Amino acid sequence: MSNHLSDRIKNMSTSATLAMAAKARELRNQGKDIIGLSLGEPDFNIPDFIKDAAKQAIDDNYSSYSPVDGYADLKQAISNKFKRDNNLDYGVQQIVVSTGAKQSLANVAMVMINKGDEVILPAPFWVSYSDIVKIAEGIPVQVPTSIDTDFKMTPEQLEKAITPKTKMLWFSSPCNPSGSVYSRAELEGLAKVLQKHPDIYVVSDEIYEHINFVGGHVSIAGIEGMYERTITVNGVSKAFAMTGWRIGYIGAAEWIAKGCTKFQGQVTSGANAIGQRATIAALEAPVSKIKHMIDEFHQRRDMLLELLGEIDGFKLNVPEGAFYVFPDISSFFGKTLNGTTIGNASDFALYLLENANVATVTGEAFGNPNCIRISYAASEKELREAVARIKSVV
Repeated sequence: MSNHLSDRIKNMSTSATLAMAAKARELRNQGKDIIGLSLGEPDFNIPDFIKDAAKQAIDDNYSSYSPVDGYADLKQAISNKFKRDNNLDYGVQQIVVSTGAKQSLANVAMVMINKGDEVILPAPFWVSYSDIVKIAEGIPVQVPTSIDTDFKMTPEQLEKAITPKTKMLWFSSPCNPSGSVYSRAELEGLAKVLQKHPDIYVVSDEIYEHINFVGGHVSIAGIEGMYERTITVNGVSKAFAMTGWRIGYIGAAEWIAKGCTKFQGQVTSGANAIGQRATIAALEAPVSKIKHMIDEFHQRRDMLLELLGEIDGFKLNVPEGAFYVFPDISSFFGKTLNGTTIGNASDFALYLLENANVATVTGEAFGNPNCIRISYAASEKELREAVARIKSVV
């Protein structure tokens, strides 16, 4: 019966991160001791003040359909957050709340992209960008970067990638999977190129903004000439450890926000009521409330880089944000490890899963075939044991 599925779904890739997580669960169910470093999910508990807000919302009977674009007081809290943290003035009419930042991205794609429009994706990019663009009948245009440039696209690369069909640029900073953070000067360099092409729009995915080890976060919408053409995407999954609550949002020009609301109204309608009420508490709290998590991620990053640096064949840079390292492991290509020939990053990731019982994700899924992604959203004990296992099998 699978022949009756649409071409759209048959041509869609399965999320590599979710596929690896599923494979790891399957092996655990078989009794294997798998350390999962594949998912981008904080291992912290949600702060109690956010839980209390959710409990209060239940007691206050927030159980009816929510407005399609989000509760007005949540959108006001988001507007205040944009001003406080990003110096961006988005009014409530410019904000749309969705079921996670992934839905926010999908909304934008369906609202902005026409068949044949090209969307520039600096590689590595988050695993779902490419397929979301394809669902909207757009054409992903990958711009390769390397560990030697900290996986950042240069203005020259951007200029070279632009064609008459270019409609959008999508990127994340801090970046999933590389952890790279674009500085103000680097964003200004990209903006200078884009200012020569006024019909190109930008999706700036800032879901990791607070997990930043180099100081203040910079939003490209705050760069001169970029505000009206930037869709700023954010949410509470990462910094507030609220992955399962599924609340994301955008700030954009009002006409884009209205388009996203119209589309969302036909697909899911409003995001869940309790999650929205909890998000108000999260966003109204000072960032200092979550600083302990950020500090812990910073310590884990430094420890993980030190441990991985002891393994021959792992080429490393220093990621400045998020909670991933993205080592270049291409030195293993063509080699045979314990009877397994490593042809590419996918082979290497599968080898680590089967021989070291450590789940990572191939860089091929992120547009970089020389790397693997390792999440350090795990305990120090697990990270130390994982690296010891990896070292023993390579």
